[in-house]
Amino acid sequence: MSERLSEQALPERSSLLPMLLIGILFFVFGFVTWLNGALIPFLKIACQLNEFQALLVAFVFYIAYFVMALPMSSLLTRFGYKNSMVIGLAVMSAGAVLFVPAALTTQFSLFLLALFVLGTGLTILQTATNPYIVCIGPRESAAMRISCMGIVNKGAGFIVPLLFSAWILTGMDAYSNEALARLSSDELQLMLTELSQRLITPYLLMTAVLLGLMAFVWWSPLPELQLEAQTEVSSNWRAVLRYPQVMLGMLTLFCYVGVEVIAGDTIGLFGQGLGVSHFGSLTSYTMAFMVLGYVLGILLIPRWLTQQQALLLSALSGIGFTCGVLLSPADSLQLSQIVIGWTGAPAVPDPVFYLALLGLANALVWPAVWPLALQGLGRLTATASALLIMGIAGGAVLPLLYGWLAESGDSQHAYWLLLPCYGMILFYAVKGHKIQR
Repeated sequence: MSERLSEQALPERSSLLPMLLIGILFFVFGFVTWLNGALIPFLKIACQLNEFQALLVAFVFYIAYFVMALPMSSLLTRFGYKNSMVIGLAVMSAGAVLFVPAALTTQFSLFLLALFVLGTGLTILQTATNPYIVCIGPRESAAMRISCMGIVNKGAGFIVPLLFSAWILTGMDAYSNEALARLSSDELQLMLTELSQRLITPYLLMTAVLLGLMAFVWWSPLPELQLEAQTEVSSNWRAVLRYPQVMLGMLTLFCYVGVEVIAGDTIGLFGQGLGVSHFGSLTSYTMAFMVLGYVLGILLIPRWLTQQQALLLSALSGIGFTCGVLLSPADSLQLSQIVIGWTGAPAVPDPVFYLALLGLANALVWPAVWPLALQGLGRLTATASALLIMGIAGGAVLPLLYGWLAESGDSQHAYWLLLPCYGMILFYAVKGHKIQR
């Protein structure tokens, strides 16, 4: 079999513009995706949900990647990378608009439908943009380029919970369980409807921004990738099954996205349960540590660390921080006071802070897995990318499993679920990525 991906699918002089344009899209990914971390505890109140039901927000959003990844990959073949990005933004705009009737009716099922449509649009964008970043420069620095995108993505994830808390979560004391319990049935419904309608203006603004970006990408001079391949292997998803590093990479990303979403999206619920007053902005703690991890990736890869070594360190630190979540006392604030007290940021219980530190452990997993998994795939790159994108379904399944464990027992000790996931990441770093036939 003679098939390869060109070391650089775009000329060197044309790499900067695509990086800037794709960076804008990665900011959108982060803004829409990490809004869920603040949206989950908000909808838990507005729609009167338990913890398991609230985590259906993450489930339907990320299950869209699994359901739609392979069908959407055909868009890349038919329309190309750039046009597929435009289509993805159009679908996301439709999802954002659906939040308006959902907020007006406070129907949780409509919120879930809107989130699924948003996730479908992001599936198209992710399938197009991730291989684009891998292919526009030398293979050995791909993780560094993805790390740059990660800073933009998680930077948006740092900003959006703060904006959401300032704009949407003001005056939430009136919606505490004790306050709502004192209301009559009609008064309760009126209060919850007013709370839900706070989402209308933000999502209408999001729709306008997405439509503007769609026009911007359509008229931009974003070049198409030129993938070199001999024709001995059909560009067919079954052919990708001949590459174990892709299938193992998909499983690794399944575990990674699961732990990333658990760290980012459940930290608000976890902090709320421990009495943290600013629970709506706790996702920003996780995102801040992820940004730090991406900065380290840019500085260290490939000069001081290989992509494989970065993945190994990520897995080991993830195991260590998870043990901190499980074993540290919930009434201690000592760790956060030592580490971030000088910044003026509010202190949080030690288990919550260890959960935020998982952002640091998770940062370099995605940038390291993609170039390792796509090595030598040539014209199969788009199909393999779709299979890897299907691994994002971990963000649907694992948080929901965590929610079930938390409802059945103790929310802190339910985080043991993260340990086998980091074990899989460790295996891929040590051996899995080397199994290429």
